[in-house]
Amino acid sequence: MATETHLSTTGASGVSGIRRLLLDNGALSALIVLVIAMSALSGDFLTTDNLLNVGVQAAVTAILAFGVTFVIVSAGIDLSVGSVAALSATVLAWSATQQGVPVAIAVVLAVVTGVAAGLVNGFLIAYGKLPPFIATLAMLSVARGLSLVISEGSPIAFPDSVSHLGDTLGGWLPVPVLVMVVMGLIAAFVLGRTYIGRSMYAIGGNEEAARLSGLRVKRQKLAIYALSGVFAAAAGVVLASRLSSAQPQAADGYELDAIAAVVIGGASLAGGTGKASGTLIGALILAVLRNGLNLLSVSAFWQQVVIGVVIALAVLLDTVRRKAGSSPGAAGAGGGFGGALGGGKGKQAATYGLAAVVTVAIVGATSFLHGGTSATANPKVGLALSTLNNPFFVQIQSGAKAEAKKLGVDLTVTDAQNDASQQANQLQNFTSSGFDSIIVNPVDSDAASNSVNAADQAKIPVVAVDRGVNKAAVAALVASDNVAGGVLAARTVAEKLGGSGKIVILQGQAGTSAARERAEGFAKGLKAYPGIQVLAQQPADFDRTKGLDVMANLLQAHPDVQGVIAANDEMALGAIKALGAKAGTSVQVIGFDGTPDGLTAVKNGTLYASVAQQPSELGRIAVRNALDALQGKKVEETVKVPVKVVTKGNVAGFSG
Repeated sequence: MATETHLSTTGASGVSGIRRLLLDNGALSALIVLVIAMSALSGDFLTTDNLLNVGVQAAVTAILAFGVTFVIVSAGIDLSVGSVAALSATVLAWSATQQGVPVAIAVVLAVVTGVAAGLVNGFLIAYGKLPPFIATLAMLSVARGLSLVISEGSPIAFPDSVSHLGDTLGGWLPVPVLVMVVMGLIAAFVLGRTYIGRSMYAIGGNEEAARLSGLRVKRQKLAIYALSGVFAAAAGVVLASRLSSAQPQAADGYELDAIAAVVIGGASLAGGTGKASGTLIGALILAVLRNGLNLLSVSAFWQQVVIGVVIALAVLLDTVRRKAGSSPGAAGAGGGFGGALGGGKGKQAATYGLAAVVTVAIVGATSFLHGGTSATANPKVGLALSTLNNPFFVQIQSGAKAEAKKLGVDLTVTDAQNDASQQANQLQNFTSSGFDSIIVNPVDSDAASNSVNAADQAKIPVVAVDRGVNKAAVAALVASDNVAGGVLAARTVAEKLGGSGKIVILQGQAGTSAARERAEGFAKGLKAYPGIQVLAQQPADFDRTKGLDVMANLLQAHPDVQGVIAANDEMALGAIKALGAKAGTSVQVIGFDGTPDGLTAVKNGTLYASVAQQPSELGRIAVRNALDALQGKKVEETVKVPVKVVTKGNVAGFSG
């Protein structure tokens, strides 16, 4: 009888312990609920390959977030970690491959770069009295600019010995996951077992009290931001290893994910609260959300909405936590949505907040489940686009969807938002989910190679559209010739100006293959016209607003400009806005892509011409080739869709 009572008591104690663990670690509860929900909604989620994918996809964000945890615990903020990660990786690749520095020393240089950036942040904040937001925002711009300067806007191949960090151990354990765990243990040790860790909590809890107690706050802040720089450097090396190249635009916006992971994991933006374990869970929640929404074929646009709402609710919950009252004794032990709360009301508020976050995530997924994987026997094809924030790629999507519907293909479209790492994650998801064929429009031709090789190993045919994939075999490349198109654009403006005149060139996003190839074409075409003087060449990132701003600035320095070549129609349309009445009269503007808005401007006479690529046709042909490759039919290795100079004289007969 006593034994039964003991077992009963032990069982009750165990249940109570689990309940307390989940209540006190709301982020862990949220992660468990999300995993259960995604497993129920998608049969592809709870597989070994996919769970390892989630770990890999969380790795870079988690490593960045561990460093950001130090800063947030001390009541600071670091917006520069994404740019510092890119700069550190660029320094490593540049020094090792272009300067002949031994790889070991190049790795040290990368870490030193991260430390230096962190020390500058710390100095500006501690001694320069700049707000952390302003100081790190400035470093964000400086580090990104230096990365572009060193790389000259182009990706740099990563040393093979370091690229192994993107491989797997024993054929199954991804090295990025192992690095993430090691860095997490280091972060936990620093926070919980070291003098500087205790200093972080003291400064975050009450900086003035910490100073009066004899703590050298300024020196500690230098060390805290230097640590953040070290973790940013490690994240940059891991990210570049996955992509086999250092991308000057890598990790763009990752600082926001890192901050979100820290807050979701239970740290307070007011400082004094946070744990490495909570940060890891926060990063995993973001990775599970993105992975699951991909598998459920939720619209790329709605994915951003769902994730944004989750982050907003997490920050709102941080406010609720602080209002509920946090006890000093819990300063380092929160570890989740329910952490650092005193009293039942605080825990209840945290639990309700947790329920809201999870509900939004699940509702966001199920609301759009109708667009998910079909239960029919139709072929499943994934289309990984570089961005949907550009009409050209939206037209590729439209053409692909129309052809998929016609051929009975289940097409899933993802948007990488011009992030090579995010696109690698999406391609991994397609591969692990057993898609029959994949179409990829690479953010960068080099960075897509590892993911395409993985699909090839899984016997999944891959078709590249608009841009090729380097160092990987694809079944077909469906593309226009960007270099030839650039030559046509240069020839068109030169002939319109009678072979002599002054022009400016608006370049695309630095580091992208399309920007490089079109710029190469412009240069080749202009060689035949020595009378054409290029007054300036400036990037406007394929964006209409930036095209407007850059052109307005250039007009101040070069009011006598007679022609503009833009690497896409969006920038050309921005330039037209800046030129006003000059567009189409005293200044001739040439665009690229043949988008609907661009063709309308050609009709109106404000845009003299657009080098049209027929993007809808690119999408249609890509889907046909993907299906043919899947069915074992012979496909051409390179399918060229003709480019055409569209002017007012022939725009009426151009279908696009």
